[in-house]
Amino acid sequence: MNMYHPRIITSLSEISEQDWNSCCFNDITCHNPFLSHQFLSALENSGSATAETGWLAQHITLWKDKEIVGIMPLYLKNHSHGEYVFDHAWANALHNTGGQYYPKLQSSIPFTPVTGAKLLVRPGEENQPDIQKNLLTAALSLTKTLGVSSLHVTFAEKEEWELMAECGFLKRLDQQFHWLNEGYRSFEDFLTALSSRKRKNIRKERKQALINDIEIEHLSGKDITEDHWDHYFSFYLDTSNRKWGQAYLNREFFSLLSEKLSDRILLIMCKRNNKYIAGAMNLISDDTLYGRYWGAIEDHRYLHFEVCYYQAIDYAIKHGLKKVEAGAQGDHKLARGYLPTSTHSAHWITNPSFRDAIANFLTHEREAILQNKEVLTSFAPFKKRDI
Repeated sequence: MNMYHPRIITSLSEISEQDWNSCCFNDITCHNPFLSHQFLSALENSGSATAETGWLAQHITLWKDKEIVGIMPLYLKNHSHGEYVFDHAWANALHNTGGQYYPKLQSSIPFTPVTGAKLLVRPGEENQPDIQKNLLTAALSLTKTLGVSSLHVTFAEKEEWELMAECGFLKRLDQQFHWLNEGYRSFEDFLTALSSRKRKNIRKERKQALINDIEIEHLSGKDITEDHWDHYFSFYLDTSNRKWGQAYLNREFFSLLSEKLSDRILLIMCKRNNKYIAGAMNLISDDTLYGRYWGAIEDHRYLHFEVCYYQAIDYAIKHGLKKVEAGAQGDHKLARGYLPTSTHSAHWITNPSFRDAIANFLTHEREAILQNKEVLTSFAPFKKRDI
């Protein structure tokens, strides 16, 4: 007899912050802020990620007796926006053969291409693999009950990815560019690890980024005011409207996030002539700085690189963080010390023939991704060494 009992919740309000976070914060997740009740409830309560915007919560909670032991963040979606693992071509292919791709189930953090555990187990539980398999079983059961086309788990930890493959999920690879702290004592120490040409180029970019009397502020905790968020939101809107045609997040989200997670936020703001002109938000786990949502209302050459890449590296070094994740895509990050890093997603496709077609596609895609990663790594800016 199974000792575990799944419950589906359609709102974060149905579970206490303490119960949710008891499964999210451990040595593996390193207090990843994106997994927290605070972050996800800010998305929900602000109206940014709700049924009305195509993100209907179907979070799986797993209980033993009256105690929570596991969680799988999960959403029912009627589109593929805000995911950063692109399956629009899959949706079109199924539609063209008379099938229906939407709705689908999606285990991810809305609007956030950040790797993190999706099969969350409360620390101290002895049967972690069993709990994870029970979460997957509950998710697959929900897939069948709802009659949806597919179940997707994106930006998963590699160990979860392997477990899901054992359970019949299809494996997909992609890549991002991450900066890794090799025990650097300062930004200059980091630069000494680079080739002479790349080192000179970064110094030039940093100098030119600030030549127009631009000042940079680091803000966190109670130092971040609503006025700062007002300015920052205008930057976020400008970039969102130009890049995506719409903003996924609304102004209230940032206030709620600041209210709940201010100690995990680093807001980097740029001033010129005593006026804010640009900024980027970062969230911080125990070992990683996550760069999010750059925006600017003035165009200054290299300022984006300075704020999003170099300031982030400098902060990580000073605070002993192991890594900087600066968002999705961007081959230009390579020249600035960010190395290609694999990301992992897993996909359950209900229709057998469609599943076979996707499996064949993913086999070739994985080979191409790995080859591309190898080529890019060979062009890394570091002095010739093993990396």
